[in-house]
Amino acid sequence: MRTVPDQRASRRVLVTGGASGLGAALVEAFEARGDDVLVCDVNEPTPAVEPVETQFLRLDVRSDDDWAAALRWVEEHWGSLDLLVNNAGVAGGGRVDVATMDEWQWITEINLFGVVRGTRTFVPMFKAQRSGRIVNVASLAGLVHPAGMGSYNAVKAGVVAFTETIGHELAAYGVHAHVVCPSYFRTNLVASARGADTALVDLVAGLVERSRVTADEIASAVLAGIERGDEVILPDEAARQAWGLKQHDRATYDAVMRDQAAKLDHVAAHE
Repeated sequence: MRTVPDQRASRRVLVTGGASGLGAALVEAFEARGDDVLVCDVNEPTPAVEPVETQFLRLDVRSDDDWAAALRWVEEHWGSLDLLVNNAGVAGGGRVDVATMDEWQWITEINLFGVVRGTRTFVPMFKAQRSGRIVNVASLAGLVHPAGMGSYNAVKAGVVAFTETIGHELAAYGVHAHVVCPSYFRTNLVASARGADTALVDLVAGLVERSRVTADEIASAVLAGIERGDEVILPDEAARQAWGLKQHDRATYDAVMRDQAAKLDHVAAHE
């Protein structure tokens, strides 16, 4: 399903996790479009990804106080918001008998509850102005579920489901929701990975390193998907192919996923 595309007027955009990786690429893409951007992150942007006009606010997506401060900043400096981009996230996962509950708690607080907190913070503003877009960055893992990634798959699937839900809830207020589901691309996300299942980290790091898709390419596809009004944005060909395989050839999809599970066990056995 699609919503009415945005016009080309300049917009006011808040991007979490905007100091590096896909977040920084999104910031640059929005600014190149002519949008005003507030970069929110636990780390300050480097000069290379922080043009002079960019505004920065320290924000830990796990903190209600930090989200309240972001809302105050928007109210005081802009008065309204056009796009909320919940991009901040971390890498994690692990086989079900290896990953700890502390790891599950950590990734859930950031990757899922961070999105929920951000959305809850700005929905009253969006409802009052009867406009706005919420862009939640999930992952292909929210749609297809590789072995060894139970916690990551679960939180990203939660982001997909949450985005569809708020899209239904907010449609009557002129507010639209988009979820972004990229496959592996070259980014620094793996640097944030933590967990006991080191075999999984090594496997995913290899997939990221071998990808030819850049964060800038993903960001460009995300903006194009927003302009088209896509509710689910699959920004790269690998993501589109994997999702299509699951939808149309479940037997082959299951075979691919179980082969990956066997490879993961093999890697772990030889560490």
